[in-house]
Amino acid sequence: MASQSQGIQQLLQAEKRAAEKVADARKRKARRLKQAKEEAQMEVEQYRREREQEFQSKQQADLLHLPGPFFLCFCFCLSLFYPFPNPPQAMGSQGNLSAEVEQATRRQVQGMQSSQQRNRERVLAQLLGMVCDVRPQVHPNYRIAV
Repeated sequence: MASQSQGIQQLLQAEKRAAEKVADARKRKARRLKQAKEEAQMEVEQYRREREQEFQSKQQADLLHLPGPFFLCFCFCLSLFYPFPNPPQAMGSQGNLSAEVEQATRRQVQGMQSSQQRNRERVLAQLLGMVCDVRPQVHPNYRIAV
């Protein structure tokens, strides 16, 4: 009887040790996941900073390529004789860039719409002709079996 209770005690202790090992393994796994998540977040932040810095340097480089004083003086003198409807903008200026893109897009859309209106009847007639005017012919490679 004493040996049975001793065996049961050993089994309970073994079960307790196993449960502790499983709990420790779960804690280690949670720590590894948390560490991996933090490392990934740090990599993302570093990549974002690099891209932001690259963007800033390109933006600064674009600002350095503005037209020189001679060009601006020439444009000013020329504008005295031939007034520009739109004064020259600095290269890389974003003031009118979006408006110009919008205007160009509108022109292209209007061009496509007018082209569609001009060619609509001709295209419909061509499609209907291809579908409705079928001329059956014997294929030149067809041989009548004798």
